[in-house]
Amino acid sequence: MIRKLLLLLEGGVLLAGLLVVFLAWQQHSALEQPLNLVEERLLEVPAGATPGGVLNRLQAEGVLHDAFWLRLYWRFNLRDQPLHSGEYRLTPELKVRDMLALWRRGEVVQYSLTLVEGWSFRQVREALARESKLELTLSELGDEQLMERLGQPGVNPEGRFFPDTYRFVRGMSDLDLLKQAYARLEMVLAEEWQARAEELPYKEPYDALIMASMIEKETGVSEERGAIAGVFIRRLRIGMRLQTDPTVIYGLGERYKGRLTRAHLREVTPYNTYQIDGMPPTPIALVGREAIHAALHPVAGKSLYFVARGDGSHVFSNSLEAHNRAVREYQLNRRADYRSSPAPVQPSN
Repeated sequence: MIRKLLLLLEGGVLLAGLLVVFLAWQQHSALEQPLNLVEERLLEVPAGATPGGVLNRLQAEGVLHDAFWLRLYWRFNLRDQPLHSGEYRLTPELKVRDMLALWRRGEVVQYSLTLVEGWSFRQVREALARESKLELTLSELGDEQLMERLGQPGVNPEGRFFPDTYRFVRGMSDLDLLKQAYARLEMVLAEEWQARAEELPYKEPYDALIMASMIEKETGVSEERGAIAGVFIRRLRIGMRLQTDPTVIYGLGERYKGRLTRAHLREVTPYNTYQIDGMPPTPIALVGREAIHAALHPVAGKSLYFVARGDGSHVFSNSLEAHNRAVREYQLNRRADYRSSPAPVQPSN
């Protein structure tokens, strides 16, 4: 009797061992199978998707087989690993094991959007609207409503976003990206404000941001930022009007067609610094850290004027007489390729 029980036990152990070997072989075969692809494709994993659901979808599409064994593998070996949403790049040479490793690492495809120094907020919105990989939630909103969604009600959006290259994954919203850019500008402005020079004519960091935007639009040669800041600061201190063309152009909005006229300079708008005292009410463009730094560390000197040479650089003058000579030399005899400020930046596609 005991002998029969031992034989049955040995048989059960053998069957169990064979079953374990069979399960291991099935799982190994499922993991080592190559993806059935003839060319690269992107696998979109929406938010809330489960590994089992995605594996079933891939089996239905004929990309792999034995999804049952793969679901068991994930459940018992990777159950604590979240499946990150986004897009995963699948290539013909990948095996299923490699694909699951991508999921485990959350190695989703990343895209980028560059916000450029000198852009207006209108250009920022246009760039966001072109990004098909972003979830577009702001397109139908006005600027005021957009800032409310951003958690900044009553804040003018111009110049409030930091120009940089931002990475995002498919499904991320335009609002999420703008939140990053807004927070980045706040951080940089606060850092630079803390290290500012003494006795500047600003009441708050926002004043420096407005100044930085004018410097950004006037600067064609980066080394001149501090000198341009110095001219503007000295003018403010003595009550002299800033008289900077980019503010006039900004105030004209879509009416500006590429040529600034004497009538434009005489037109009274909140941004026409030929007609108003002090600075305009808001920034006029996105600004980088260098422009903010220049606004808070103007170069000392006596110059009150500058005129564009036509290559992006400027001639600085201490007196109106010297300035008029420079104007006659560089502006009254312009070359065909003359430009008074940085070359226009076209939004990236």
